[in-house]
Amino acid sequence: MNAPLLTIYVDADACPVKDEVYKVARRYRIHVAVVANAALRVPPEALIELVIRPGFGAADDWIAERAGPGAVVVTADIPLAARCLAKEALVLDPKGRLFTDNDIGSALAMRDLMDELRQRGTATAGPAPMTPKDRSRFLSKLDEAVNAVRRLHLPRNDSPGGDNLHSGR
Repeated sequence: MNAPLLTIYVDADACPVKDEVYKVARRYRIHVAVVANAALRVPPEALIELVIRPGFGAADDWIAERAGPGAVVVTADIPLAARCLAKEALVLDPKGRLFTDNDIGSALAMRDLMDELRQRGTATAGPAPMTPKDRSRFLSKLDEAVNAVRRLHLPRNDSPGGDNLHSGR
């Protein structure tokens, strides 16, 4: 199943930037699929859909099946990011880092190394807490990602049959 154009998929169970996603979605009138293993609170708006997929990996599988060109995926899950990149989606982590084909391999390798160290009992530090600067960077990068998708996948407003709905004017 192909993703509808201009969809933001949020891997939501531990996502600290859902409010920032909603802000950008409202600005551009973009559909958001908030995907989680259990019920979460989401604003009661037509653009925002809560998708509950219980079970290990079920939420990730649902996102990966639908991600593709015209989608922006927000996740800190590196294997999910790799799956979505392979389907040509734009992928951001909650701190605003854009995953690319050039760096996803090293990110996966680092994740595997850290996992192995934890399994051996080596103490490793978790991710740093979110700061206001991180939120600001994420908001800016999400805005850039949405505009990149819009440029690539929406008809121009001056094309036959085009409208001004997504032109930003």
